[in-house]
Amino acid sequence: MAGVTREQIEQARRMTAIEYLLKYESYDLKRCGQSEYELRSHDSFKINAETSKWHWKSRDIGGRTALDFLIHVRGQAFLDAVRQLCDEHSCFDPVLIPEKPKKVFVLPDSAPDCDRAVSYLRGRGISLNVLAFCREQGLFYEDIPYHNVVFVARDSAGTPRFACKRGTWGQDYKRDVEGSEKKYGCYIQPEVESDAVAIYESIIDSMSHATLDEQDGLPWKDKYRLALGGIYAPDPSKAKAPHRPFKPPAALEQFLLDHPHIRRIEICTDNDFAGRYAAKRIEEHYQDRYEIEPVLPVPEGFDYNDLAKERMMKCSQRAAER
Repeated sequence: MAGVTREQIEQARRMTAIEYLLKYESYDLKRCGQSEYELRSHDSFKINAETSKWHWKSRDIGGRTALDFLIHVRGQAFLDAVRQLCDEHSCFDPVLIPEKPKKVFVLPDSAPDCDRAVSYLRGRGISLNVLAFCREQGLFYEDIPYHNVVFVARDSAGTPRFACKRGTWGQDYKRDVEGSEKKYGCYIQPEVESDAVAIYESIIDSMSHATLDEQDGLPWKDKYRLALGGIYAPDPSKAKAPHRPFKPPAALEQFLLDHPHIRRIEICTDNDFAGRYAAKRIEEHYQDRYEIEPVLPVPEGFDYNDLAKERMMKCSQRAAER
């Protein structure tokens, strides 16, 4: 190739993006997790400090090498990027990133009661019966000293493996407990054994849907209700761009592995672009092995908690008018 040799290209490709950033652009790095950084200049850019894999969400592009980073993020021409990395590589000492010990998963201390957590969830439109049913299963409790709601996911033996905290003081505080394994999702168990699971983006959505079913006189303890802990969807403004291969939700994969008797999946993701995209891909992925039924909330733009809160507000208004 004119301007650079094959050896120079190979040399440039040996430097990882995280090595380059820590050595030459550390001023633009901001830690945002245990082993993850983001760029101060592009907060939708995330890079793993251990693997060097990076993803620029707003552009839906990713890579691992410093060469990829300079070309796709910094906008350099290929030849210029190769030359720069070769020049810097000649005096480059690889940055040794100390391997952090894996955090031990420990549930936060429990408060003697669950009053604030219950009050918060009632304010989200969830019924007392659903809350009592979920609390009996150990699905949530209130921690101390901060009085967050703590949602707990367990493995097939009943051992806690994942937990996430949500603030109850009015602030939008959400955080996973350190050491959590995200492949385990929180779920509501049925009253009797069932071969059906309904899947949601969050555990509050699942509790909200159970509340709506209860209020409508429908069975609400008849199936598992699993929270996926989030979904992936591409940028809707780039809908025609090639998308990365679909990766089934880890929480659903683990749940199906632990519950091989499941035959039916109800897809209850949010009724927005991301939720509809995920619902379609999940249906395509599992339809040969399971009975699939999309049950997205109506109207468009809503999730099941939106519907539960809306109904709660209407009931309150009617009560005030009497």
